[in-house]
Amino acid sequence: MQSYSKRIRYRVEYAVFLSVAAIFRALPVETASAISGWLWRHIASRTSRHKRALNNLALAFPDKALAAREVIAHDMWENLGRTFAEAFHLREIATSDRIFVENAAEIEGFNQKAGGKLYCSGHFANWELIVAGMGRHGIKPMAIYQIVKNPLVDAYLLKERTFLYTGGLFPKDNQAARHLIRGARNGADAAVLVDLRDHSGVSVDFFGRPAPSSPFPALMVQMLDVPVYMCSFVREANVRFRLNIQPI
Repeated sequence: MQSYSKRIRYRVEYAVFLSVAAIFRALPVETASAISGWLWRHIASRTSRHKRALNNLALAFPDKALAAREVIAHDMWENLGRTFAEAFHLREIATSDRIFVENAAEIEGFNQKAGGKLYCSGHFANWELIVAGMGRHGIKPMAIYQIVKNPLVDAYLLKERTFLYTGGLFPKDNQAARHLIRGARNGADAAVLVDLRDHSGVSVDFFGRPAPSSPFPALMVQMLDVPVYMCSFVREANVRFRLNIQPI
């Protein structure tokens, strides 16, 4: 049971969150995205996480000058800021022509194959919208989401994004993998972000260094023999995106 102080803190956090949401909802999506991107670019780059990002970029690109790594890190922060603001316009973006699917005919061909399928991607552009492009071509994605500590904010975000996941959206808990496996076994389409750090997973060589990675997609393939597709999602100007899905 939550303590009184924790309940108060959650309510205050939620009130602030709703205020921010109201501001970004009131703005046109391009304006909201641009303002939030600018704020994150200039504020997040002053935090300790920016130093961590630069350190990681130095490991990945030791031949790049510091100035070049700074450009990459600042662009990363701007993309995160834009993604944050766009979360308050998800339905508007998802139901518009802002997502261009490069190989729509191919994707519809993939979807005609019987049985469950596994769609993998990473945290590209606004990754929440990848499934919006998939859904237009008959794919009914099911996925797992990370629970937000504040239950009020978590409930708000879940309500806002559920419509994208027509196959189901499940919290990340000890039953999450079972939901996806059961769904795929029954012919549903699992959508998985594969670039999350998983300390209980396997060590994979990444830019010459060990990266703790999830074996879950490979296990699904071994268990169910499902076909695997990789989704590329690219951000373009004016809150527009380009999706391409290819079989592995």
